[in-house]
Amino acid sequence: MIDIVIKDSDLRKAAEAGMDEFVGIFVQAIKDAIGGELTAEAMQQLNSDQITLLGYDILHEEVMDGGFIQLIHNGYGGFIYKNPFAKALREWGLRDLYRIINKSHSYYNMYHERIEQECTDEEFMALFEAMPQFDDCDDAFVEGEEQFTAMVAAYIDDHIEDFAKIDKEQ
Repeated sequence: MIDIVIKDSDLRKAAEAGMDEFVGIFVQAIKDAIGGELTAEAMQQLNSDQITLLGYDILHEEVMDGGFIQLIHNGYGGFIYKNPFAKALREWGLRDLYRIINKSHSYYNMYHERIEQECTDEEFMALFEAMPQFDDCDDAFVEGEEQFTAMVAAYIDDHIEDFAKIDKEQ
């Protein structure tokens, strides 16, 4: 296991700035510790909560930017759907997000090969028209995003020691 350390003063500033910043300081500390990328090797150095948090960050960034189709196209479908990621989120209390991921999983199974193919920007945009099934999942995520992030922040706050060591500098 790799040591993830966050300065107490930085954590306090992030907490005062809001839940996005609070979650973000943990995400950034984990990313910094593993060299910025969640690889198979990096995953071996992290615990399940740290991996789940990075998964949430990926899910959040991709879906907020371009929906589940973009998430899959950018190569994250296997990580999100072929690992116990959704189950971990359910255990964190994010039952609605668990349901969204499960619903989109069936569409992933149907369409991932087509979505994952190299394509032009025009062909990529056409995927959204060709696969409107993802729209409800995209909308549900966007509508619930603030609540999901608040729940992730609360889970981290209740289990800080599972995410990082807090350096109580003087």
